[in-house]
Amino acid sequence: MLIIYDIVSNRRRNKFAKCLNGYGFRVQKSAFEALIEKRLFLKLQKEIPHLIDPSADSVRIYRMTGYGEVDLYGVNTEIKADDIVIL
Repeated sequence: MLIIYDIVSNRRRNKFAKCLNGYGFRVQKSAFEALIEKRLFLKLQKEIPHLIDPSADSVRIYRMTGYGEVDLYGVNTEIKADDIVIL
């Protein structure tokens, strides 16, 4: 899955990013990739509302299935096969 977010508060944003580190890895400042089983996904869904301000912040989770393809441009254009999770 791909998790992207726009969180206004630095404090909430840092706390949210620390939480996501337990599920996947950061690919850009506000984007994480994760390959997790359904049990962990359900846990993450329960955590998110407690980490954000729904009137100011935005979080999007794109669940992707099947085979993905990755096209990279710019910095870090080389990836190892075991680094590919989704996209």
